[in-house]
Amino acid sequence: MLESITANCCSSAGDETDAVSNSPDLKPSMTDELYDEHILDHCESPYHKGRLDHPTIVHEDKNPLCGDEVHLELLVDADRRVKEAWFDGHGCAISQAAASILTQEIEGKTIDELKEFSAPHMLDLLKVRLTASRQKCGLLSFKILKTMIYTLDEGQSASGT
Repeated sequence: MLESITANCCSSAGDETDAVSNSPDLKPSMTDELYDEHILDHCESPYHKGRLDHPTIVHEDKNPLCGDEVHLELLVDADRRVKEAWFDGHGCAISQAAASILTQEIEGKTIDELKEFSAPHMLDLLKVRLTASRQKCGLLSFKILKTMIYTLDEGQSASGT
């Protein structure tokens, strides 16, 4: 089962085992189980993967080192609250699961609340410890979100509201 899920979600299934660091708090079998259950569940059954009909803002980015790509779309209401968040893209299980986890986490939050959302918090949501090289995969959608927030703020400043 793990092999089929990993093959469907990952562009390079063979390197998924290096995604978990040598954490003294986690035994290898427990780490594998956490990784399988949380990351692969989001990869196999992602939350809001697709596109919005009329998004308020859209941004995408990729990791040139590994080829992960994420496209993020937000529907933001007049109160600057995220009503819906959707993503699309391809890449490793970490990048795609992180995008799914992010869209679920940010719905219902205001832009001001999302300004406080930090990279360490995003990494905590993944529930696995990542090597430094895999943190780029886990933070790709977070980086896109922060760009979107900056763009929304710039647009608000330019309009004088």
